Amino acid sequence: MRVTYELDPPEAAHALALIESVGRADGPEHARGRVVAQDGDRVVLEFPDANWAGDVTLLVSSLLAGEWADSAAFSRCRLVEAEWPVGLLPGPAFAAPDEVLVGAIVKPSLGLSPSEVAETAASLAAGGADLVKDDELLGDIRSCPLEERVRAVAAAIPPHVRYAANVTGPADSLLGRAARAVGLGAGALMVNAFAQGLDSVRALRAADLGVPIFAHRVGAALLVRDPRFGVAPTVVAEVTRLCGADYVQVGSFTGSVYDTPDEVRAQIGACHRELPGVARAVAVLGGGVSPENAGEQIEAAGIRSGVMVLLGSAAYERGSLTEAVRTTVSSVRPNTALEIA
Repeated sequence: MRVTYELDPPEAAHALALIESVGRADGPEHARGRVVAQDGDRVVLEFPDANWAGDVTLLVSSLLAGEWADSAAFSRCRLVEAEWPVGLLPGPAFAAPDEVLVGAIVKPSLGLSPSEVAETAASLAAGGADLVKDDELLGDIRSCPLEERVRAVAAAIPPHVRYAANVTGPADSLLGRAARAVGLGAGALMVNAFAQGLDSVRALRAADLGVPIFAHRVGAALLVRDPRFGVAPTVVAEVTRLCGADYVQVGSFTGSVYDTPDEVRAQIGACHRELPGVARAVAVLGGGVSPENAGEQIEAAGIRSGVMVLLGSAAYERGSLTEAVRTTVSSVRPNTALEIA
């Protein structure tokens, strides 16, 4: 496994390789990380595949958020590229379709009853949404229990519209919640991947529940926003895809989220670039996306395949949710003819 860091001071490269592997200069050779290339402040390290295999928690503990971030030896240490061993992680179960998708979030985030969530979801679906999802703040709470909510939404929307129920919550019952949600009619599952832990995506993928996984990136900004320490957004997007996410959030071109336009395009590339045995993920453009600017998002992305525009609060400013979604669909798929019930 090879990874590239931007490092200061550059002469600390060997120390970084040790911190991320054996921890001591006299550590065993077969597990030792090595510096294999260096160009100024960019250093390429190589590690034996056997050090972590497909254990996502250990990969994160070493390469993405390791003790190097604690060390006073570095004034800059940022993971900017990774070459993943073939077969390390499974990737998406559902290949990204060759089209632009439209998704929508049920709002307000909290305070709705299950029947109110279902009513809102039905309005979004009637406009032509391909996917309707919970907000990341809505879990399995007393005022809107997950099972009751899924049952209500599944009864209110057409079967071809996926409802991504948020199964984020206590780790020991994650898979049980997910299986129950699917059994009650959820057409997709959402998990707050960086709050729950990236391995939650891999666990849901391994459970093979027959529906796609939407990995919400809440919390990822704490890894990527500091230009001195952390991880490049492209690496975060790619490892999320590798863990098994079918939908990967990549920011937007609206200016309402931290990603620069170049970073958004690079993350779309990370969702799509060829990796042996790994399907493409849908790159989800979200954050300030509205019926008025959705078409501009696709134009800025420069691609009309394997991407989704995700409507949030802006869809609720028109009065008619159905009309807001319908307008969005028309702007990103102008040749689509919709029959609205």
